[in-house]
Amino acid sequence: MLKRFLPAALIALTACGQDAGSQNVSSAGISSSCKTRSDVKLGGPISLINQDGVRVTEDDFKGRHALVFFGFTYCPDVCPYTLYGINAALEELPEGTEKPLTIMITVDPERDTPEEMKAYIQNDNFPADIVGLTGSEAEIKAASEAFGSVYSRIEDDKSEAGYTMEHMAIIYLMDENWKLESFFLEASQPDKMTECLAEFLPSTD
Repeated sequence: MLKRFLPAALIALTACGQDAGSQNVSSAGISSSCKTRSDVKLGGPISLINQDGVRVTEDDFKGRHALVFFGFTYCPDVCPYTLYGINAALEELPEGTEKPLTIMITVDPERDTPEEMKAYIQNDNFPADIVGLTGSEAEIKAASEAFGSVYSRIEDDKSEAGYTMEHMAIIYLMDENWKLESFFLEASQPDKMTECLAEFLPSTD
């Protein structure tokens, strides 16, 4: 689990009912050198269903960098806030830089069917090149454990479904071989993320 690798102060779960701007992780994980974050050995095999109903594994994403994020479609603020931040960071990359694929893995497979994921990721403010992944409870748990990500279901009488989800807001940068190259603890500083990504991403020239 991620607790073995990162300080406890940096692994608080994010409730998707709180104000994303109030998260007290500031620039942790962004202030240190991008290169030093590759020491965390996270990211592993996955077997999930994409937004088109097709089963995919990590092999389907090799050959290109990818930004992986765990969230869910009913998340009112943190998840869209994160995806907006990723999009802003990607838009500011230097011309000729090969942009990474963005991959959102749901932590709420009970509600997030492939159809729900497909509708959700079509938001114009999200990265244009984004994949939504879902699966069974067991498959989602296996994927989250491979990344050292933690999530939990919270009963919530105010929610139409009767519950919400708490989850980490970490964004993982995977290299062309599906190995962790760096990570970000949030997306509140797109300019810093752009700066870091530019250190790793290849040129299209």
